[in-house]
Amino acid sequence: MNIVLITPEGPTSRTGNRVAAARWARILRGLGHRVQVAADYDGRPADLMVAVHAWRSAAAIERFKARFPERPVILQLSGTDIYQYVDSDPEPTLRSMALADRLVALNDLAWRVVPKRLRARLSVVHQSAPRLSHPRQPSTRAVVVSVIGHLRDVKDPLRAAEAARLLPATSRVRIEQVGRAYTPAWAARARAEMKTNPRYLWRDDVPGAAVRRLLARSHAMVISSLSEGGANVISEAAVAGVPVLASRIDGNVGLLGADYPGYFPVGNTEALARLLKRLEGDPHFVTRLDQALARRAPLFRPEREIAAWRRLLAGLRV
Repeated sequence: MNIVLITPEGPTSRTGNRVAAARWARILRGLGHRVQVAADYDGRPADLMVAVHAWRSAAAIERFKARFPERPVILQLSGTDIYQYVDSDPEPTLRSMALADRLVALNDLAWRVVPKRLRARLSVVHQSAPRLSHPRQPSTRAVVVSVIGHLRDVKDPLRAAEAARLLPATSRVRIEQVGRAYTPAWAARARAEMKTNPRYLWRDDVPGAAVRRLLARSHAMVISSLSEGGANVISEAAVAGVPVLASRIDGNVGLLGADYPGYFPVGNTEALARLLKRLEGDPHFVTRLDQALARRAPLFRPEREIAAWRRLLAGLRV
């Protein structure tokens, strides 16, 4: 098939949507299809459209369906679609969902915010991650806790740094954060935090290889987001065997499972500090995290994601 894959431009090429779209383009090409990746639809013929983000891709989906009403659209629902725009600007979001022949979510609980009339179209495709190229070797100089993600409001990005301030003076926990600041204000806050918090380091945007090296020497990773569609960084941590401390939101629970022991309430600094303290001083707790994560890790194998896309395409009439 000739496939056009629409992924709206973001402030960096390493936004979650852009990274997912690049991986899906590789998967679809590996399945034998021709794939054109574009930020918008230019009207050229295609057998199938795969669109990332219902709200941002609304115009592209509408133009494609107006020109080729019988040709299918697969729509990936982003976190901001299902946990923000479906309420704050529902008309274009719901129109995109209604026009799409198949909906793709990234976590197992996303169905709860998809209109009932559209749930039959929904499939979950867990984002995969490759194994680390070198064996994981947690740092011996400190208890390194990584925070991986761009600095923007929805990520609540300094929550781990603030929690580390509450740890005992003897604690060896160090928070190491990578990711671009979306605004000058977030960059200024991160730099100010470094000046006053000796447990915190922000390294700004770094290449993917540096992210993987950070994971390899991490004792744990924190994802403190207010909402998520299904963060690929959880897949990366699970495959690497790095315990995750996560805010209890559907996007995280839908990847890690309801019984995962490493959750804290959204925005609760004290609760996260307690988890960091247990991570450092309670081997039984770390074992429970490791075991729970190992049960979920098979969901994020590349071959599963490839198989999910093969099934998705096989179910279409093209």
